[in-house]
Amino acid sequence: MSLSATVRTGKTFLPKVDSNNAKWWVVDLDGVTLGRVATKVADVLHGKNKPIYTPHLDVGDHVVVINADKVKVSGNKEQDVKYYRYSGYPGGLTEISMEKMRQKHPERIFEHAVRGMLPKTRLGRKMFKKLHVYAGPEHPHSAQRPEKMTLA
Repeated sequence: MSLSATVRTGKTFLPKVDSNNAKWWVVDLDGVTLGRVATKVADVLHGKNKPIYTPHLDVGDHVVVINADKVKVSGNKEQDVKYYRYSGYPGGLTEISMEKMRQKHPERIFEHAVRGMLPKTRLGRKMFKKLHVYAGPEHPHSAQRPEKMTLA
């Protein structure tokens, strides 16, 4: 058997990435569980819901999230989950519970959950910029005509 008989001579399909063709979705977090909806939103941002998914290209869609202050968590996570940030100075580690984070910046709870599910690379940061989270029911993206995403 010759070497040329074992080598495949097909071309790899690479989709054309056009940011103008990206769809816009709206997700209502009123009464839904944080982790379950965060995985679905991360998949849409990554493009895993599309047949043209390619791991090294940004083929995902934009996601607008409303009512982030009404997302549910189970158990004692309101008191037990802590968010940390570090200023870079000695003694500059700050800790805040989910309960206080919900009072101050409720949209950051969902952003933190989704960011942890995206790649930790330049591509992941680009995907994260397509997530738009709002604490209340209104959003300024009605001109993009977002479609309602079903979570069931």
